[in-house]
Amino acid sequence: MKKISCREAIREALFEEMARDQDVVLIGEDLGCYGGCFQVTAGLIERFGTHQVIETPVSEEAIVGVAVGAAMMGMRPIVEIMYGDFSTLASDPLINHAAKMRFLSAGKLSVPLVYRTPMGSGTGAAAQHTQSLESVFTNIPGLKIVYPSTPYDLKGLLKSAVRDPDPVLFFEHKLYGVEDLIPEEEYLIEIGKGDIKRQGADVSIITYGKTVFTAMEAARLLEADEISAEVLDVRTLRPLDTDLILQSVSKTGRAVVVHEAPTFGGFAGEIVATIVGDRRAFGALKVSVERVCGLEMPTPFNKHLELALQPSVERIVDTVTHMFTSSV
Repeated sequence: MKKISCREAIREALFEEMARDQDVVLIGEDLGCYGGCFQVTAGLIERFGTHQVIETPVSEEAIVGVAVGAAMMGMRPIVEIMYGDFSTLASDPLINHAAKMRFLSAGKLSVPLVYRTPMGSGTGAAAQHTQSLESVFTNIPGLKIVYPSTPYDLKGLLKSAVRDPDPVLFFEHKLYGVEDLIPEEEYLIEIGKGDIKRQGADVSIITYGKTVFTAMEAARLLEADEISAEVLDVRTLRPLDTDLILQSVSKTGRAVVVHEAPTFGGFAGEIVATIVGDRRAFGALKVSVERVCGLEMPTPFNKHLELALQPSVERIVDTVTHMFTSSV
């Protein structure tokens, strides 16, 4: 085992896949000499050259459009978009072409494209660089949506995404410096499988991305009140590991869903619907399912206000504690 950061884990996955297959290419802005907006791709152009690390003009729609065409012709492009907010500019080729090509061609064409971009808060980048837009894309059949949290998950899932025959949107939280242990040897993680980050018996905290760490800290504090919280990281939003969610909730009888995006229209609603729509899980519930999500407003530039918008450890602890007092 070795200890590396999220940034290094992603870079390792890119390095290994580009070395394995020369048709795997990086496409995006400032990927080469600058090393990417968050320095994830540093050193790759020196190793693989301009054939596999392709610098582009500042046009997200053009970048993704070129990548979709390249994927249809047999290449495996990995697009990096500086901020997830700019996905609105790239949405047409993603939604109207990449997602639909297998269906429109009756299975004759595929689009093995990986779309990498950082989502969410943590950089003080204000309203147009701090959004969590994942639920915008989860409603699109044909797209796979991955949103890992740890270095281990980031590397294993990215390698699987590169090898997937269909378009994968790979959302990364901005905590690129977070470190954890990963194996020295090569490994892959299956897309569509969640992970229990912490075992528990009394309540299931279901989450993904940056808020996995918030949930883990909340679970630690709840332990002092003799509440055993299970933390379930779904890792992939589409396909969603519904079996793991239902198993966890059926065991604990309580569920709290946490994410950075605002509550209304957020992906938490899909998870809640999954729980209450299952006879076994719904029958096991001792109280109603709760959501702890971002507040309903654009993200302010002020770092203290930005922090106040996010799901906090305190909000999760208060929500869980209330579930126990209200169920008595």
